[in-house]
Amino acid sequence: MPKVVFEIEGSKSVEVSCNAGDNLLELARRSNVAIDAPCSGNGSCGKCRVKITAGEVESVPSRHISPEEWEAGWRLSCSCRVSGDCTVFVPDIASAYQSRMKTADLSSPQEIAIFEATKAELRASGIDFSNSYRAVVLTMAPPSPDDTMPDIERLSRALEEATGAARISVPYAVMRSLASELRAHDFSVCVKGELAGDTFRCMELSAPEDTALVGCAIDIGTTTVSMVLTDLQTGRLLAKGSSGNGQIRYGADVINRIIEQGKPGGRKKLQDAIVKETLTPIIANLCRSCGIRAGDILRVSIGGNTTMNHLLVGVDAQSVRMDPYIPSFFGWDGLLAGDLKLPANPTAPVLLAPNIGSYVGGDITAGTLASCIWDRDEMSLFIDLGTNGEIVFGNRDFLMSCACSAGPAFEGGDISCGMRATDGAIEACTIDRETMNPSLTIVGEPGQRCVGICGSGIIDIISELYRCGIINARGLFVREGARVRRDAHGMGRYILATADESETQREISINEVDIDNFIRAKGAIFSAIDTLLKSVDMEVENIDRVYVAGGIGSGINMKNAVNIGMFPDVELEKFRYIGNSSLSGAYAMVISDAANEKLREVAANMTYLELSTHPGYMDAFVAACFLPHTDARLFPHSVQEG
Repeated sequence: MPKVVFEIEGSKSVEVSCNAGDNLLELARRSNVAIDAPCSGNGSCGKCRVKITAGEVESVPSRHISPEEWEAGWRLSCSCRVSGDCTVFVPDIASAYQSRMKTADLSSPQEIAIFEATKAELRASGIDFSNSYRAVVLTMAPPSPDDTMPDIERLSRALEEATGAARISVPYAVMRSLASELRAHDFSVCVKGELAGDTFRCMELSAPEDTALVGCAIDIGTTTVSMVLTDLQTGRLLAKGSSGNGQIRYGADVINRIIEQGKPGGRKKLQDAIVKETLTPIIANLCRSCGIRAGDILRVSIGGNTTMNHLLVGVDAQSVRMDPYIPSFFGWDGLLAGDLKLPANPTAPVLLAPNIGSYVGGDITAGTLASCIWDRDEMSLFIDLGTNGEIVFGNRDFLMSCACSAGPAFEGGDISCGMRATDGAIEACTIDRETMNPSLTIVGEPGQRCVGICGSGIIDIISELYRCGIINARGLFVREGARVRRDAHGMGRYILATADESETQREISINEVDIDNFIRAKGAIFSAIDTLLKSVDMEVENIDRVYVAGGIGSGINMKNAVNIGMFPDVELEKFRYIGNSSLSGAYAMVISDAANEKLREVAANMTYLELSTHPGYMDAFVAACFLPHTDARLFPHSVQEG
């Protein structure tokens, strides 16, 4: 039986036994070795690169591996089969989506500004930021031969007197430790719980000085998971962090993950990838950073798309992708942290922002809540850019929504040198028309060298290539120069950084296949906007405000996004980038009972348009797959210098 050693850069090696003929990528997945495979192993993305340093594997050449790299031992793990003992080097960039957990510096005003802005706008719309969670400090007389009252009755009477509640609920998780906690603190304790109506539900007993009430708000994105911990009493942010979604090794998009979870044991693998491998480490890291216990987390709120919600709770998601596209649930009450084995108080409610369609989920309802377009007279367009593109249009009178399959291009997938917006990502670019040389803005500390390109950088690069006449409307290279190279088949690419200039010692470039993939992604966004507007007999001229959300970088250059035909050609002052609105909405949910109620009202009033069955959508999509569009009249301000 062959043995394979995975030498993981920056981590411990993993040795596994397997059968001859086993696929190397599948073996890595079974062994919990993180290798990025956005295409789920069909060989199209070229991201699952590994280096065979000892032994042999059966493999075939790929257009993603140059002859020089092939000679050096580089292979695509998805196209390798084990033929004997071997050692496989897994570069850090392959697993960086999961291993590079980011913890934000909350002393930075920029980190908290967007949450404060969300609170201010919701307050202006009449949302009260209070909740039903309480920390009640009690001092009770201990038992004695003359006072033989049981512990639970002693606690209940003291709580009734302190809170005015008519009924005290003590769940099993609290009852198990009741006797030891009361005696450990000499019957002087802090009781944490929820006062709902006339019932106080006990959730935790602690030392009398421990009055921390913590909420956890989470955005579960297809590519990235973001989270904040907040004080439930004051709304103050305690910690913020993010990490890659561990499910990504089963595919970059929801369809591949739904297919994977349908295989034997697949549902548990996908659930473990998000709960055990992603959420649990982030929560543990944030709790350490602000000095709290996981048991202090008494409420959890989650914004995630419909598929992510199904995979999180371990519910079969096959019906999401099958006609007539009916998920198992839109909203679901009664879920507890203990049900999911999350590192939080086991009785903490898990609030899922409600889905409204198979492809418009709770992340969009949470984002719509945060944008406050539901409380405005002006006609607003809300666009969330991620692995899927979701769009909402309307005002206080109506809200229409739809989703398009933009693919993972906005988060670096489907792009040969693409990556998410973390250290080393090119997030902005300008190109000098005469010299064709780029000026790059790179995520990270000063002096950080580039690793790849994130979504906002891709938008800038393609817009600049088009503006400078380096590529034409079809995304093909039509100018030659030192920065433009062609392969043996004549396919052009633009070099942003040479191997000597990059962090990875590999050339960072964008080629015609990358540009074509991105043109299709941006075409999906614009055609969805166009179809949604036409469904309510409106035109671009009716748009008063455009809110753009998504964690694709520090922000999008709206002028460039219009220039390539991704966004409608409206006045630039109408655009507003609002960052991760799903996380902002989840933050409002966790600290405000009123926001939670309003979210459900907003979701119930949203109408979902299924684009896959809408007549005319495919024609609109095909027309949008040019720079900027086949109908130039739609983009009078788009610029290409001759």
